[in-house]
Formats: sequence, structure tokens, C-alpha cells
Amino acid sequence: MKINEMFYSIQGEGKWMGLPNIFIRTTGCNLRCSFCDTTYAYKKGDEKSIETIEKEIKKYNCKYVCVTGGEPLIQDETVQLIDVLLKDGYKICLETNGSIDIKNFVRKKNLLISIDIKCPSSNMHEKMFFKNISQITSSDQLKFVIQDIIDYKHAKKIVKKYKTQSTIYFQPVWGVHMRELASWILKDGLDVRIGLQMHKIIWGDIKGV
Repeated sequence: MKINEMFYSIQGEGKWMGLPNIFIRTTGCNLRCSFCDTTYAYKKGDEKSIETIEKEIKKYNCKYVCVTGGEPLIQDETVQLIDVLLKDGYKICLETNGSIDIKNFVRKKNLLISIDIKCPSSNMHEKMFFKNISQITSSDQLKFVIQDIIDYKHAKKIVKKYKTQSTIYFQPVWGVHMRELASWILKDGLDVRIGLQMHKIIWGDIKGV
């Protein structure tokens, strides 16, 4: 597998927010979101065997692993990596951008699937594979990164159209004032959570945290 970076930090998003996690960031992405904060993962990385990855993360005293990117699902070995780590007793969060079918990952014990559904400001919203929403369960999570009222209305429409039992997060683009988003959610009475990037609040917008 081609891996951009591996590090140990605090999970800043979603259900595991605040928990120590080992992060495995894969190289490569099939999308080019306008506000992407990990453009450095598009091409840079080193080839590592699954056995090497397995050995390297054992140095951390942690059983939570986040497999992220880039886009992990563009690498065929991701399924095998996750199966090996699950067998090793890790709890895993798989972060995917919503454009690729997740059928090979659904309903695996101790695997949390996190789908990032793109909104118009990303310029990638027409590339979504919406069937994914019907495949996730209450154990998984759905995320919308929101920059403005257009994004908010788009996300709200999708939430109402595609019913899901998973936890839903509306996350403001980093640097965008979150009070407006909170007021829109309260006004409409949406059953969603505001997602904050805790790692950036703690350390700032830097690589490797």
C-alpha cells in the first residue's frame, strides 16, 4: 500500500472525537475538493506492506485506528488492511469521501464507517454514490462539510431524502463562523450534530495531528 503518513493523536471529528487514535493516512484521492486540507496526500507517500503497517502501529498504546486519506478505498489493499487490524483487536474508523461503493466494508464488527457527503462548495457534490447512505447502520456516521447557506440547504435536502439511522454531523469548513450554522440547525429543528475539528482547535491547522 502507498501510505502518506502514520501518527498518534486525538480524534477531532465524529463519534470518536476526543479519543486517542492511531491515524493511517493513505496516498491518493479521486476527488479534488475546493477546501481540501490534505492536498499533500494526493501523491506523496511510501510503499508499505500490511505487515509493516501492522508492526509500526504496535508501538502505540492504543486500540483505536483511523484509516483516512486521501481516499482509502481507491487502494485494493485497504480491505485486507482493515481485516488484519480487526483480527488484531483494533477498533477502526474508516473515513471515505462518499464517491465509492462501501459494500466490501459494511457490517464488520468493530468497524465504524464515516462517509463525507460533499456539498456544492466542494465542487465535487455531483460525484457522490448515494447508495452508500442506505448501506450504513446506526453504528456508522454521515458527515457534511458546510461552507454557506447553499451547502446547508443541499445537506438538509439529502438528509430528508435519504433516511438513515446513522449519526449525522454538519461540520463547518475550517475558518467559517459556526454560529450561523448552529442558528440554521436550531431554526429548522434538524436531528443532526454540529461537528467541530477538535484537533485543529487544540493544535491549529497543521499536518500530523
